[in-house]
Amino acid sequence: MKKKVLFMVSSMNIGGVEKSLISLLSAIPKDKYDITLMLLEKKGGFLEYIPEWVKVEESTWFKDVKPIIMQPPQQTVKHFLNKKMFLKVISFINAYFISKYFKNRYLYYQNVLKAVPNNLNKYDIAISYQGPTDIIDYYIANKVSAKKKISWVHFDVSKHTINEKLYEKLYRSYEKIYVVSKQAKKNLIEKLPGINKKVEVFMNIIPKEVIKEMSKIPVGFDNDYKGLKIVTVGRLSKEKGQDIAIKVLSRLRSEGYEVRWYCIGEGIDGAEYEQLIQRYSLKNDFILLGAKPNPYPYILQSDIYVQTSRHEGYCLTLAEAKCLEKPIVTTNFIGAYEQIDNGYNGFIVGCTEDDVYKKLKYLIDDKYKRMEFKNNLSRQVLNGNEDFERFLSFVE
Repeated sequence: MKKKVLFMVSSMNIGGVEKSLISLLSAIPKDKYDITLMLLEKKGGFLEYIPEWVKVEESTWFKDVKPIIMQPPQQTVKHFLNKKMFLKVISFINAYFISKYFKNRYLYYQNVLKAVPNNLNKYDIAISYQGPTDIIDYYIANKVSAKKKISWVHFDVSKHTINEKLYEKLYRSYEKIYVVSKQAKKNLIEKLPGINKKVEVFMNIIPKEVIKEMSKIPVGFDNDYKGLKIVTVGRLSKEKGQDIAIKVLSRLRSEGYEVRWYCIGEGIDGAEYEQLIQRYSLKNDFILLGAKPNPYPYILQSDIYVQTSRHEGYCLTLAEAKCLEKPIVTTNFIGAYEQIDNGYNGFIVGCTEDDVYKKLKYLIDDKYKRMEFKNNLSRQVLNGNEDFERFLSFVE
């Protein structure tokens, strides 16, 4: 009999977590597992990439809970008052202030999700894949019946605010907590030392041959441009540091370097970055390409790949650039040190405009160093298979 497995994420928007989930689902043998993917909202550019044998469901309750979680508490109280839901007003206010006083968000979510029905299915494994995401971790812990539960942490918790008392309680319901890098594991245990024995590293699966095949798909990519092309992939947000990239390119262009920078991704800071591009007179040189489900042809056709992130858990796009053997400059987030041997197959620099500028300029000037990085990357062996086999053994 097939094992019943539930995965849960918020949506299938184009991003690293969603892409890593698709890689994992594609690797799981469909003859042994009955997979259900539950989405808080059934949307996103990666929906069409979910393996067809995976059942996709949308939560029926999230639309009612979303406003409460997203809006200021005053608006929630006002809404309840307008609807004459006076008992809910009292209950919500009590939960909100008690949670705040004791610095324990568990009490808050207990109130907000009280009316959410239990999942009627029974699973062998239930996986909160987008951790730490409070609402998903809470739902799997309290509303799902499963023999084993896994929380998958994709972010560096030293750079993200998490409510420690909430997660101390939530993680009691989980048998295993996977993190995507060794340093991310260390940082998580420092915040929550009581989960030490549950935490394991599971590096993202990188389907190298699939990436190489997808990179060959023809795309129009400034084919007439004769200068160097730099590519960065990531959500347009301060976390990903595209503002640093814009300022670095401004300095390079002012010194006469014939180079263009292309950013793949969408995000909340897109409009602000467009204004920054205008301010630095880079309209024709710093190009926002938008989200691309398949960024690999653009990476393949670039001369240098740059990652300007202020923090990452692992950084899947960096691993993909390695697959395509691109010379790399990356900032020093925790996952970079587990992927790049500084000076051998790329450069790791401080997360400042000056540090990125100096090493990128050096790499632009030295084509032999670029070739050295490329050659060293061509001999790399990617990690992930042993972690995947361990995961399957745990599921069994």
